[in-house]
Amino acid sequence: MQEVKTGIFFENSYPGVTLGALVPPRGAILIDAPLRPEDSRAWRAALLNRSSGTERILIYMDAHPDRTIGARALESTIIAQQNTALVFGDRPTTFKGQNPDIGAEWETCDDLANTRWAQPDITFSKQMSLNWGDSEIILEHHPGPAAGAIWVIIPQSKVIFIGDAVLVNQPPFLENADLYAWIEALELLLSPAYKNYTIISGREGLVTHKDIEAQKHYIKKIVMELEKLSQRNATPDDTRDLIPGLLQKLDFPPERKSLYAQRLRNGLVNYYTRFLGIREKFNTG
Repeated sequence: MQEVKTGIFFENSYPGVTLGALVPPRGAILIDAPLRPEDSRAWRAALLNRSSGTERILIYMDAHPDRTIGARALESTIIAQQNTALVFGDRPTTFKGQNPDIGAEWETCDDLANTRWAQPDITFSKQMSLNWGDSEIILEHHPGPAAGAIWVIIPQSKVIFIGDAVLVNQPPFLENADLYAWIEALELLLSPAYKNYTIISGREGLVTHKDIEAQKHYIKKIVMELEKLSQRNATPDDTRDLIPGLLQKLDFPPERKSLYAQRLRNGLVNYYTRFLGIREKFNTG
């Protein structure tokens, strides 16, 4: 567990996503959950040692299974953006390993099936503020990686948690993305509004402006390639030809190549299928 400012931590030793926590005296605000229930219980115990209070609030940065499967074991009140809550409304009560082969981290873990989902208790649309201890905590909707993606901003400490907005040396999840909104969010992160902020990615930990620039360039590259395919009326399966070039731009351990290729394969096909549907509807409207 790394403390980036007084009472503000992140943890990236568990499988899944990078976790965040704000630990004032009265309890803890948790950002995302570990994948495995046993890791969630260990994370909860570690935070209890940091705070004299037992109250807990859990924030979902979006609905991705990597950050939500293990949430029930945290025994917390859960806050999420309303589009994230809608995703849970369409899910079965229990996670059964559905939608395999999307290139997610949960696919590398055993014994996750039959875990019960923890649905959000509180939702918001654009922005929500929490007063927890001496600091204001702002939850802000920034779609791009997912329709319900948010940032958690602590202005007084100049710390921001950005979920999957920036991934370093791993491909993005594209299936439920809005690439144009994603680019817009990255440009905001690079603006003077977040100068001198400590920026924490949900898949990496601390990231820099150089990392954000690289992510923006990568997303723009994907947009450009998909627009080229669209102009020649290519099919969704043709997007698979983009995978080798997109992987080549990343530096990752060889053993993760299959996982990341599958992530791009699933994401590109699904994103491009949605894109073609929107284009067809626009042209015939």
